[in-house]
Amino acid sequence: MNKGRELFFFKHYFETFYDEQCDKVKKKILWTLKVIRELDQIPETYLKHIKNSSGLYEIRVQVGTNIFRIFCFFDVTDLVVVGHGFQKKTQKTPKQQIEKAERIKIEYYESKK
Repeated sequence: MNKGRELFFFKHYFETFYDEQCDKVKKKILWTLKVIRELDQIPETYLKHIKNSSGLYEIRVQVGTNIFRIFCFFDVTDLVVVGHGFQKKTQKTPKQQIEKAERIKIEYYESKK
């Protein structure tokens, strides 16, 4: 087991999404974040690279038939920057959600200059 990954919640994006969820969903989100922090090899069930992106990943949370996605990316090896989340209602991740995640990633790196 590694020393763990650090999660960094950039600005208000994740908090806004999280606060809107019911307790059952919040509990599953926290459990999934713990998996991402602690496991050496994270199953694709919980963290998946987004094809044709600039290194974006989606944290995958399912509660019953409800599916949620939270975008993130790695800044350094063990630092996961967590951005916004949304409830997924279609098979494919909506393009506008990926574009928003890309903008948040740019905003994050510009804030570090």
